[in-house]
Amino acid sequence: MQPLMVFDLDGTLVDSVPDLAAALNRLMASRALDPFGRDQVAGFVGDGARVLLERAFGARGMVPDDAALADFLRDYEANAAVLTEPYPGVRETLERFVAAGWRMAVCTNKPVVPARTLLDALDLARYFAAVGGGDSFPVRKPDPGHLLATIEAAGSAPSVAVMAGDHHNDMLSAVGLGMPSIFAAWGYGPAETGANASVTARVFSEIFGLAVGLRK
Repeated sequence: MQPLMVFDLDGTLVDSVPDLAAALNRLMASRALDPFGRDQVAGFVGDGARVLLERAFGARGMVPDDAALADFLRDYEANAAVLTEPYPGVRETLERFVAAGWRMAVCTNKPVVPARTLLDALDLARYFAAVGGGDSFPVRKPDPGHLLATIEAAGSAPSVAVMAGDHHNDMLSAVGLGMPSIFAAWGYGPAETGANASVTARVFSEIFGLAVGLRK
């Protein structure tokens, strides 16, 4: 069976905070609430759109109103790739995986529609055999069932897979399946997240060599 490389999306493959922050701040403005800076929004990312809004509104001493999530997703889905870009070395590294015969997948807590929209807009979708979004299955990261379902959707198995991500959810989901993992040190997660990973990558281009070493 071909080896499989599974990537988180936000903070691992792409720097999406600029567009997330823009959509969030437009939502905040529509509710007459103060905006957030980039670093604040980065701290909200990792557990899906609903939790992002809960954290943002909570920081303003409020809870999201009933229409907030739908309003945010409508705006974000239409503007997900305005400022978002792949991290340096992403395209070249994905090509290395292809050339070496690896399959690839994305496992993200971002809802699957904006995840696919973003990958399409950045011309990255063609690299991935499956995209498991935060609403694709009954569970999501850190539940290992989310990672397992994504791996199975890619036609693979945990025994030949490696997970790369910047969030504790990524590391914990891999641990739950007994899989090796790579901590993306350039992402939004704190450095201590790497304690749960098999190895740490300092830049994206290091992932290929580390993944090959973990699956030897």
